[in-house]
Amino acid sequence: MTTPLTRKQDDPGVPEALPRTLIRVRDRLGVETIDRLWIFPPVRRGRREQGLVAVSTFQQGEERRSMITVAYNAEHTGKGITVEPTFTMEGAAPAETFPSVMEGVVRRSGEGSGEPREVSVDGVAAKFEELMEEYDDVFIEAAGS
Repeated sequence: MTTPLTRKQDDPGVPEALPRTLIRVRDRLGVETIDRLWIFPPVRRGRREQGLVAVSTFQQGEERRSMITVAYNAEHTGKGITVEPTFTMEGAAPAETFPSVMEGVVRRSGEGSGEPREVSVDGVAAKFEELMEEYDDVFIEAAGS
């Protein structure tokens, strides 16, 4: 019998997964393009974790924003840690529509999924670095692997 995925706080998951995923977002998209992040609570099962980060990015010369989702799967084994993010372009819309879209994601995902944490980056590197300071360096140091 398989164990269902849970959101239990005492389940260790892969604490390195989210900061390493955020670094990949920064490296792939560039901080200057990131308007906002919505970081959804991860789903954990033992030393495995699945998570989602929604990224609103600026479109050059436009008031509209692009929405990119970054889903990740991570696992901590005896051989190390794997973090596999998948970037998906979801579309573009006026920036003010994204908060209600995120509410809809929470509603559709069902009870107990949790509200995403919204982080305003505004294309400013210092704001992104402030977010990253919340994570221990040990969780970040092998982000390129």
